[in-house]
Amino acid sequence: MSLHDLLIAPFSYEFMRRGLLSAMLLGVSGGLLGCVLVLRRLALMGDALSHSLLPGVAAAWLLFGTSTVALFFGGLIAGLLTALGSALLSRLTRIKEDAAFGSLFIVFFGAGVALTSKLPTRLNLADFLFGNVLGVSAGDLGLAVAVSGLTAAVFIVFYRSILLETFDPVFHRATGGRGGLVHMGFLTLTVLNLVAAMQTMGIVLALGLFLLPAVSAYLWCDRFISMLLLSIGLALLGSVTGILLSFHAGLASGAAIVLCLGLVFVISALFSPRYGAVGSLWRGGAR
Repeated sequence: MSLHDLLIAPFSYEFMRRGLLSAMLLGVSGGLLGCVLVLRRLALMGDALSHSLLPGVAAAWLLFGTSTVALFFGGLIAGLLTALGSALLSRLTRIKEDAAFGSLFIVFFGAGVALTSKLPTRLNLADFLFGNVLGVSAGDLGLAVAVSGLTAAVFIVFYRSILLETFDPVFHRATGGRGGLVHMGFLTLTVLNLVAAMQTMGIVLALGLFLLPAVSAYLWCDRFISMLLLSIGLALLGSVTGILLSFHAGLASGAAIVLCLGLVFVISALFSPRYGAVGSLWRGGAR
């Protein structure tokens, strides 16, 4: 097989180009958000948020049918209610934010399962959970462009506030920073990206695109900006490699992307010079 057949020919198909572009766009925004999730120890929050979209999607389907716009806003409203509701509960009551997220996640997911049982046609939960990267429509691609562009713009404009809120929220608020507003904005961006990814990769595989590049970058970098850039680079590399692997090996595209990113994570966890397991064992043995 020639290099052209291996790397170029697969993208002669429009569905391959759309799928790759959508995954790369979501990889850019997911790589940015994932770094903050990892550094603030909120990785499992992303999982709770993703599953809380289900009742919104099911309610929108019941009320408005299978319109893409209706499903988008249904998922968005449910996600925002979970994210912002958890943040408010943690500030107005003695409940910690992780407990608030967990509680609302259970309630919303239970409501989603109940609503799906009332649908006139069964909701395909496999599509909701795992998506279909190669089935991306022009509308889905436009949504990915808008959400990814918004996320990148917010990180550029509010970089200093995000940096301070991530590493020292007490100092940020003591110096006049609006930490609560930054936190709410970050949760809103996370929900927007999850809803956009729901249309393409599904919520489970989208979490892999958000978290695996960020965790891998965390094992190599000591500076926030370096971590952000490496996370984006790994997400883009994993998207391209995964799409090509899925084409040639006949694998599900979203799963192939996550597997490629998972391989990078395993290599990083083992062989990162300063923070990898092998290096730690070697230094321990040397002492």
